[in-house]
Amino acid sequence: METTRQIRMTVAWPWISTAARLVLAAVWLVAGSLKIGDLAASARAVHAYDLMSYDTAKIVGAVQPFLEIALGLLLLIGLATRLTGAISAALMAIFIAGIVSAWARGLRIDCGCFSSGGDLGVGESTAYSVDILRDLAFLALSGILVWRPRTRFSLDGVLMGKQ
Repeated sequence: METTRQIRMTVAWPWISTAARLVLAAVWLVAGSLKIGDLAASARAVHAYDLMSYDTAKIVGAVQPFLEIALGLLLLIGLATRLTGAISAALMAIFIAGIVSAWARGLRIDCGCFSSGGDLGVGESTAYSVDILRDLAFLALSGILVWRPRTRFSLDGVLMGKQ
């Protein structure tokens, strides 16, 4: 027999997952939209991490905003939520590793997460710890969607007859 607490959690999880889905959708849509207008700046931001050649960074920088917007749209409508959550988690892990790498190597760059990124000017300071903590929070939200992908107001729910 289920306890009252178990029943409450059964009711609460779809709402918690819905909040995670919508927050991540907003994150991806904003991040991608801010980059898509200047793909050259996106490429420079990727190249500033000094992890790949400039030619490779141009490709990654050009693809990244479109990928972020696609993830945001999929999360917004709630389609393939577990898969999209897993891809979000993988990208967040890559972003965190990149920021940690830049910090460990003493690079002074803006992460480019919600801006054009790139090298910082004289007198500008890095915010690596804040960037890492923020991305860890987004990673946790992605993990929720992998663990509990059933959400309210989702296309997944409509297609599976769960709404």
